[in-house]
Amino acid sequence: MKWRNEIVKAVILAGGFGTRISEESHLKPKPMIEIGGMPILWHIMKEYSYYGVNEFVICAGYKQHVIKEWFADYFLHTSDITFDFTKGNEIIVHKQHAEPWKVTVVDTGLNTMTGGRVKKIQKYVENESFFLTYGDAVSNVNISNLLDFHMKHGKICTLTSVSIAQQKGVLDIDSDDNITAFREKEDTDGAVINGGYMVCNPEIFEYLIDDKTVFEQEPMRTLASEGQLKGFYHDGFWQCMDTKREKDMLEELWESGKAPWKVWEK
Repeated sequence: MKWRNEIVKAVILAGGFGTRISEESHLKPKPMIEIGGMPILWHIMKEYSYYGVNEFVICAGYKQHVIKEWFADYFLHTSDITFDFTKGNEIIVHKQHAEPWKVTVVDTGLNTMTGGRVKKIQKYVENESFFLTYGDAVSNVNISNLLDFHMKHGKICTLTSVSIAQQKGVLDIDSDDNITAFREKEDTDGAVINGGYMVCNPEIFEYLIDDKTVFEQEPMRTLASEGQLKGFYHDGFWQCMDTKREKDMLEELWESGKAPWKVWEK
């Protein structure tokens, strides 16, 4: 898809332990758990790439070497290669199918909280606005419309809100799409939740203090109280991969050929 894009980088949080899907995360970071033979991280990047975003900053932590090694091998795995041992181990690339991506993988620490991870990649986005999302959820959110919404209201942060029964941060949103409160989900809530797929202006870094800063707590609450947090409501598909059951559900959708997030082939 050809699209005029004012924001060129997407930051993806990929450093958590993934304890609720420990069946697989004891071997690799949760964003590297595969759907249809490819990491869920790849699926997320493919969606952004469809909308013209091809530069990525990956906030790695737990088993960060797995992410780095995967990208190091990705070019070889998506190319036709001749290894010519008669000419000093010459490698000839005949045809490569890799996406035109620029990927920076940053070790943001093993126990760093989400806000601290974003703070540590500041030098890689500098004074630019950027997309930000979680490395364990896929969606068919329209990134172009999300960006247009963000650019029009001029606030520091936009997050995508979805209606689904998940243990995520709950949003109180007024009629002008202002997020007036951000809090942890309670059992009695039927409210919309934080689905990630955020857009942040560089002023966001002023709200991120240190490694212990949880992005979804004090920074979000402060932004909401200051009127600097907007919600972009998405009523389409969104699904995180917190458990083995959710992983299997996404796998079934992919194998059926009806994966809603596979926008790049529709």
